[in-house]
Amino acid sequence: MYKAIINFLILFSLILTHCTNSDEEIKRPIKIDREKLKRQFEIANQRVVQKEIDEMDYFEKTHQMPFKRTNFGVRYYVFDSVPKQQKIQDGEEVTMNYTISLLNGTICYTDEGKPKTFIVGGEHIESGIHKVMPYLHYGDKAYILIPSALAHGLLGDFSKIPPQSPILYKVHIYKKK
Repeated sequence: MYKAIINFLILFSLILTHCTNSDEEIKRPIKIDREKLKRQFEIANQRVVQKEIDEMDYFEKTHQMPFKRTNFGVRYYVFDSVPKQQKIQDGEEVTMNYTISLLNGTICYTDEGKPKTFIVGGEHIESGIHKVMPYLHYGDKAYILIPSALAHGLLGDFSKIPPQSPILYKVHIYKKK
């Protein structure tokens, strides 16, 4: 019994001495150069944006579609229009049939026969769709290329659209009757 107590005390003292940190073992905080870190993030973001621009350029070139470019990064190509239709304005109710796909052709979502109705500039739909609507007219059938920053962002939609993925909308826009 005496030996068991001695062994226990020796083991206990070893544990206590190894659980404490000596001054040599204490890790000092690392100084972070915030400006350098900020610049690194800016460069990484520029690379992501350029990658998406390159992907959209490649899509446009390989599919031979003359997309028009907006100053905020969304591109659109009207492949069928009805003459003399009203231009779409912010605040108007728009209904559209749609198919959302990745640039590799993978279809992510469709309206499944239930068109989407929304108020331009005010409801839950990708901001790229809201931004491009004033360039379109009721009755237009169009392809809309949206960079991830104006679609599902850095993380995707956690379902069918991967992170940092530009998307392609195929739409038919009309007024709900």
